[in-house]
Amino acid sequence: MPESTPPGRVLVTGADGIVGRPTVAALVDRGIAVTALSRSWSAPTGADRVVTGDAADEALVRDALADVDAVVHLAAIAHPLLDTPRAVFVGNTSATFTVLACAGEAGVRRAVIASSINAFGVPMNHHDVMPAYYPLDEASPVAHDDAYSLSKWVDEQIGAFACSRWDMTVVALRFPLVRDLPALRRRAEQTRNTPAERARLAREGWAYLEMSDALDAIVRGLTQPLSGMHTLLVAADDTIMKESTEDLLDRYAAGVERRQRFDARQAPIDTSAARRALGWAPVVSLVEGEAPVMEASA
Repeated sequence: MPESTPPGRVLVTGADGIVGRPTVAALVDRGIAVTALSRSWSAPTGADRVVTGDAADEALVRDALADVDAVVHLAAIAHPLLDTPRAVFVGNTSATFTVLACAGEAGVRRAVIASSINAFGVPMNHHDVMPAYYPLDEASPVAHDDAYSLSKWVDEQIGAFACSRWDMTVVALRFPLVRDLPALRRRAEQTRNTPAERARLAREGWAYLEMSDALDAIVRGLTQPLSGMHTLLVAADDTIMKESTEDLLDRYAAGVERRQRFDARQAPIDTSAARRALGWAPVVSLVEGEAPVMEASA
């Protein structure tokens, strides 16, 4: 799939975050000018323009959009327990609406926004619910009861609104756990040794994505010749676990429909929409070279 002309300047919100800081670096490395917006800064940024403040501040965002051709909106309260439910929902959705509306009014016609694998609600639902089927896909039925997951789902609807209202192309990436490889290895070890976490992660298919693969999806979301609204699941090809996926599903999701058989540690996540739209595919495997464990242990 051929790439379109890269944007000359990109506004990155949440630019001091776990994904935001590497995103700024990745864009700068590609010769793209960056305006970086964050509430605070833990270290200097590589962006040539820096804006400090809230992504829900309309006046601030309007000023930050000067000379901007595209937006990567990553600013968010990233977990339902990091603030009150109202603060999480209102903060996240207000920031997304503000950024996309101001961008649309300013003539920006391309945006990539961070959604979440949690957007369909099941992974963080406190009730005893499971996905309707595997592999998870963008059409998985929703079941919301936490403010963060609901906010991510609403963010996607805001993206569709911006697409209709301003003829903007919006790519909403449903990210799973995203970290660099050393951090993923640490998280994998913790998960594998925690029975409750192993069971909980069945709701999101034990999914993960290494940082460089996430950055590749973001850059492609900015540069591929697309139009309209695209909500896309992105995840590694394998799971964070050592056990075979079929064994994991037998143990932790035995009553859930399987629409295909999963080979070895194949992630029960359908990323075909991202592959088609972006020409994207994950490269990094967390468990590459590890021998699979054929029977899951509690």
